[in-house]
Amino acid sequence: MIQFVSFSLILVGLAKFFIYFSLRRFRVVFGGNFRRVVIVGNGKSVTQLEEFFNENPDYGYKLEKTFTLVPNKKEQVEECFNFVMENKIDEIYCSLAELSNAEVNKFIDFTDNNLKILKFLPDNKEVLARNLIFDYYDYIPIISIRNIPLDETANKVIKRAFDIIFSLVVIIGILSWLIPILAILIRIESKGSVFFKQKRNGLNYKEFYCYKFRSMRLNEIADLYQVSKNDPRITRVGKFIRKTSIDELPQFFNVLLGDMSVVGPRPHMVSHTEMYARRIDKFMVRHFIKPGITGLAQTKGFRGEVESDKDIIYRVKFDIFYLENWSLLLDIKIIFLTVVNAIKGEEKAY
Repeated sequence: MIQFVSFSLILVGLAKFFIYFSLRRFRVVFGGNFRRVVIVGNGKSVTQLEEFFNENPDYGYKLEKTFTLVPNKKEQVEECFNFVMENKIDEIYCSLAELSNAEVNKFIDFTDNNLKILKFLPDNKEVLARNLIFDYYDYIPIISIRNIPLDETANKVIKRAFDIIFSLVVIIGILSWLIPILAILIRIESKGSVFFKQKRNGLNYKEFYCYKFRSMRLNEIADLYQVSKNDPRITRVGKFIRKTSIDELPQFFNVLLGDMSVVGPRPHMVSHTEMYARRIDKFMVRHFIKPGITGLAQTKGFRGEVESDKDIIYRVKFDIFYLENWSLLLDIKIIFLTVVNAIKGEEKAY
């Protein structure tokens, strides 16, 4: 059975690839198997689509004409309909930026009644370029502009179970013997607590205390200024544990308490969160899910000190991608990359 299923999957896959590439070659060499299309509207997206159709004949589309809808929109729309019928056009691509709701409905009615395929280009209506989630409340259609997998109960349970198991393994297997050793080393070099706690913003912007091994001498500006390269506040032991990311390990207690997750957007100190929320577009979106000890942005090199707006902008982009595309496999991949980066050492780990 295993041999039969494996052989069948390979054979079907090879057949599909053969047909796919054969059709693409057939379109280029013999000019057949094309879908005839027209474009309605103008603008950047229309120009890009024209170039795509003209430069990629192997995809099977043949652009017959573009209707710019100027100077007379009504006449151009009627001319388009006549052209489609007379020339046996298969598909119409419309730029939504050029059409009113009434005109959009007119195109929908025309294509439905004449067995033509209608597709839209979002253009400046960027909301329509998203992965929209379509749902019904009774008979009322509802569209959500952002899909967050962790809003689903099953995914929450899976992620929480993984967080608890993983954090217990680290706490029992590593922190149980590491804490006494680091406690001695930290206290020998400087006075103060072994642990450092700081208010951070988490899920739904709620504040919580984030725990770390103390890596700096006691100072009054710890809650105001990020650590910078060659920061005089950092102790010798602190330099080592920051370089290896050991200082972050107490956050597994935060995970066990439910304030954080193993993987998620990195939480910022409260003063910085308020500052970035005012300056950086969509910064607050990252608070739809729990913050993490590590995250996708950190594995891509955007960790540590924020030296310019570019650092935080890309961090936010990766965080939003993560919350919209979460999976347990993605979490495992991020954890693996984090461990690899910690072993190799990172430029901004200071």
